[in-house]
Amino acid sequence: MANASDEFRVVSPGISHEGRLPRKYTGDGQGAKKDLSPPLEWYNVPEGTKSLALVVHDLDPQDPDGPIIPWSHWVVVNIPPTLKGLPEGFSGKEEEAGGEYSGIKEGVNYWKVPGWRGPKLPTPGHQLQAHRLEFRLFALDDELHLGNKVTKEKLLEAVEGHVLGEASFVAYF
Repeated sequence: MANASDEFRVVSPGISHEGRLPRKYTGDGQGAKKDLSPPLEWYNVPEGTKSLALVVHDLDPQDPDGPIIPWSHWVVVNIPPTLKGLPEGFSGKEEEAGGEYSGIKEGVNYWKVPGWRGPKLPTPGHQLQAHRLEFRLFALDDELHLGNKVTKEKLLEAVEGHVLGEASFVAYF
């Protein structure tokens, strides 16, 4: 049996161990410290991985009486397996990052805009339970060719049959 230190995993050095999402990564931060994409690091990418893909979504429904549709906050595809992570504030800068980052593409989130959009704290009167934000990283045996408009739905459909490994963690807000 593989020992835990060998397993494919993803973490964020910007999110503490109890998992609360710091304010600067949410829609409730201030100025430049608002809607920053959190830093991510991953370990033990499975052998044969050609690309990584990331989906970040809210596992809790916005409308407790409505259908459970996880809102996507960030979709990223074609991350080279040679990278060890994404730096804080990477979202929206993939074009200028160049180099190893040049093939990475950010998809559109729930708000129909590309890149990271941090969650907002529930409005007053909304039930005050914490929401769970899941970060899911897929190790794939191929690059994804999803056209210009990458969405979470397209990504999840395209990875079928190509997943060599999956790693995830949950943060709360």
